[in-house]
Amino acid sequence: MDITGIAKSHHTKSTATGKPSSKKEWKLSDSLREKITGYAKEDAAQDVYMGNKFLALRKSEVAKVAPDRSALMGKLNQEMADMKEIREADERWLRLLFGEPYEAKFQSEGTGSAVHVYDGNGDEILTYTAGVGWHEKESKAETQVHGALKAAYYDAFRAARQEINAGVVEPQGGFDVKA
Repeated sequence: MDITGIAKSHHTKSTATGKPSSKKEWKLSDSLREKITGYAKEDAAQDVYMGNKFLALRKSEVAKVAPDRSALMGKLNQEMADMKEIREADERWLRLLFGEPYEAKFQSEGTGSAVHVYDGNGDEILTYTAGVGWHEKESKAETQVHGALKAAYYDAFRAARQEINAGVVEPQGGFDVKA
């Protein structure tokens, strides 16, 4: 425990870079960008921003970089009856409970007891507080995927709407803008 009352465990670091390792790398591929552009054009023709197909795609892509929060919560829920047991846990036990590359910190001072769970990149992904339960937090990797997908979609949707408004593309339903 340090002076703040937070028990610390270690990060797994890549020996090549010295940075925390990340098993899940994600990239906005050309084929994925084409699929997003297709969905954006369909949505623009229907005058719908971010339709169901795009939202489902975004959810599945973000899931590729998301930690398995359910498994982490399940581990703690199986092992702990209440915060009293968590309070008695030491950093080695928390490290063993969550496994690599996760890190858990126990906070015993301040507004109350809590367990904070961090991914291999040091992003807080879960917090457990007595009386409140679990609170999920988006990691930087998840935020980056959301941002890249939304930016690609926005650009494609805007271009499709400009084409429709200029009368270059006939809107769905056969309505002729020029008539």
